[in-house]
Amino acid sequence: MTSINKTPPSSAENVKRTLKHLAVKNGKKLSVTFLLVIAENVTYLLYPVLAGIAINAILAGNALTAALYGLMILFIWILGATRRSVDTRTFARIYAGLAVSVIIAQRKYQLNHSTIAARVVLSREFVDFFEMHLPMLMTSLISLFGAAIMLLIIEFHAGMMCMGIVIILSCFLKGYTRKNEVLFNRLNNRLEKEVDYVHKATLLSLNRHYSSLARLRISLSDREALGYLAIGALIALLFTLTIIVMTSTQGVNAGHIYSVMTYMWMFATSLDDAPQLLEKFSQLKDIGQRVRTDDVDSGTLSPQQKP
Repeated sequence: MTSINKTPPSSAENVKRTLKHLAVKNGKKLSVTFLLVIAENVTYLLYPVLAGIAINAILAGNALTAALYGLMILFIWILGATRRSVDTRTFARIYAGLAVSVIIAQRKYQLNHSTIAARVVLSREFVDFFEMHLPMLMTSLISLFGAAIMLLIIEFHAGMMCMGIVIILSCFLKGYTRKNEVLFNRLNNRLEKEVDYVHKATLLSLNRHYSSLARLRISLSDREALGYLAIGALIALLFTLTIIVMTSTQGVNAGHIYSVMTYMWMFATSLDDAPQLLEKFSQLKDIGQRVRTDDVDSGTLSPQQKP
């Protein structure tokens, strides 16, 4: 029977399939973990308003109301400690299963041992995405838009400026990620050959290999730093204009000032995570061209490996 040629999945599609595979297979464990992440972020989002109430209670001499702030802090820390404990147990077990899947899947393609070993290490990035970067993304989005919405409620002009900053930065998103993908493709090509270099390469080849790795990592770091600086310039403008407006506004109390400043910092720190998250997504797209774990469950070769 003549086999029908199928178009191989793109790297982005394979990343989605692999992440979906892990999510479905470990759905209950991930649900508990991410519910804890959401709960922790909701408490952080309410923190500035409650802190502002506590400050005003202190100034008014209302000790009981002010002291409730301490109970809120204790609750936040208990929630955070629980989430960290659950994280370790969940993701250590997920990676143990994933590593075996990757090794079995890659053996079918008759790759050399160094390439398989490199891809097992690269596959850890999928677990890291769930363990570190997806929670970071959730935290950033909740904090980013949550802070902007709270500012729209308590200091409207500051909330509008936050929305404007998000729109401005989104215009540069596509070009930034495309360049990152090119750099990660070159970097991971080098990493896959690293074991061969260690065993066989001459001194000159080793120097060239590690110099190339250094240049690629420096380029990625420079792009992250440039994005960080651009965000910092916009945030500095946000703070400056908001402070000028609040200074000229009558009847602003200490609790209000604290809440506004804290929400602006929350917005700023959420944006600070953006370059790192974009870099991680570009890295995962490239790894998606190399690591295919879905073959283990289906028991078949991927389309481009079939005779």
